[in-house]
Amino acid sequence: MQEKTSTVANNSARFGLNIHKGKSKVLRTNATANTTPITLDGEALQEVDNFTYLGSIVDKQGGTDVDVRVRIGKARAAFLQLKNVWASADLSINTKLRIFNTTMKRILRIRWPDTISNKDLWQRTKQLSVEQDILQRRFRWIGHTLRKTTTSITRQALTWNPQGKRRRGRPRNTWRRDLEAEVKRIGYTWS
Repeated sequence: MQEKTSTVANNSARFGLNIHKGKSKVLRTNATANTTPITLDGEALQEVDNFTYLGSIVDKQGGTDVDVRVRIGKARAAFLQLKNVWASADLSINTKLRIFNTTMKRILRIRWPDTISNKDLWQRTKQLSVEQDILQRRFRWIGHTLRKTTTSITRQALTWNPQGKRRRGRPRNTWRRDLEAEVKRIGYTWS
């Protein structure tokens, strides 16, 4: 390894490239643990378990797990920078959805003159529409609740009918009323 390092350094110097800037690093291996250190221009290379090179993490095992986790973290951090946009009360939901869809189209490399419907966008990304996702979650929760024993509080809450007078005006839509309307629209029954 020392011979190859010296050869690279000499050939780089011939072409005017300086490869020794700051602390150079070499991956730590079992073989290098008990031998003399590899040197470059008289300085020992620092042995490390991993390092970042051109934005990618190089690991001594050669795996990509750490690199993928770091890239996902960077994407999450970039998306969270839009937290103020998502939490803003000044922007309508429609505007927020347009920003989200624009971001998705950017990720998919769909340029301005190309038009794509939201339905096609969901199919390309293998995502459900928000309405379908909410409906699926509702059905999952109701299935979970209906499988509980009849003495379970969550199961009893489905049929709970509070007594007393209600306020004037149209009654609020409850979770159950919304679900019953959706079930009726699809053609299912509550049972």
